[in-house]
Amino acid sequence: MGKVATAFGWLWEKLDQGMIWFMSTLGIWILRVCLVIVFFWFGLLKVIGKSPVAELVAQTVYWVSPEAFVPFLGIWEMVVGLGLLFAVALRLTLFLFWLQMAGTLLVLVLRPDIAFQGGNPLLLTAEGEFVIKNLVLIAAGLVVGGTVRRGGKQTPEQVSD
Repeated sequence: MGKVATAFGWLWEKLDQGMIWFMSTLGIWILRVCLVIVFFWFGLLKVIGKSPVAELVAQTVYWVSPEAFVPFLGIWEMVVGLGLLFAVALRLTLFLFWLQMAGTLLVLVLRPDIAFQGGNPLLLTAEGEFVIKNLVLIAAGLVVGGTVRRGGKQTPEQVSD
């Protein structure tokens, strides 16, 4: 039993070290690519008029024409996606990212009737869940933002740090 336990312990340690290497080496890069996919894809759907949230946007930002605002928001999201992909003006890209994310939370304030069942803030509707999940995207943006170095260009290795 001692040899089996020792072999298993050694195998477990190697697996653990491999996972730590993978997560620390590629985790932020993968997170960034996933943000690119989400922002670009969702933005593109708004631009081509196929977004399932166009009505939600229209009901939330009711003081602006949805025919103009939804495609504008889509372009905004695509710009954020491309900025994250190519690390172009990353601080500005992240600022635009957080503005857009803050905008999504407007549903909770301006249209609680859409976000909450019967006005109860603990009972989310499907739209409310869609909005609340953006907290994870905001946290992901903070992690990516933590990779931005002061003064100087980033190397690809620094971007994935």
